[in-house]
Amino acid sequence: MIIKIDFEGEIPIYVQLKKQIILGLAKGELSRGESLPSVRQMAEDIGINMHTVNKTYNELKAEGFISIDRRKGAVVNSTSTLLTDEYHEQLTEEVEFIIAEAYCRGITEEEFIKITRTAFKQYSNR
Repeated sequence: MIIKIDFEGEIPIYVQLKKQIILGLAKGELSRGESLPSVRQMAEDIGINMHTVNKTYNELKAEGFISIDRRKGAVVNSTSTLLTDEYHEQLTEEVEFIIAEAYCRGITEEEFIKITRTAFKQYSNR
């Protein structure tokens, strides 16, 4: 899996890393039971601070994407158990904002649905 970080961007590095790992899971580049690199190794590979990787791993753990084992390190969990009422509520709020912004920018409902359908298919057809 290739991780792309924009060091000049406004999005914090730990958020970018978290998103890249989740994208890797969704695309099948990471699978259940697979170990992620150690905090030290990931930091070295990307050229970032170990605390940044640690923060990313802790967030992924809190959200159920990974488990942290002293012997194995960070290990990918099954994604089938990640759908919670809390996440559903959060998703609804985020989608409402994205729709509102798209609407304000002149995107029609049909265009929006086409964009989301195309994006969703890249994950559901793997």
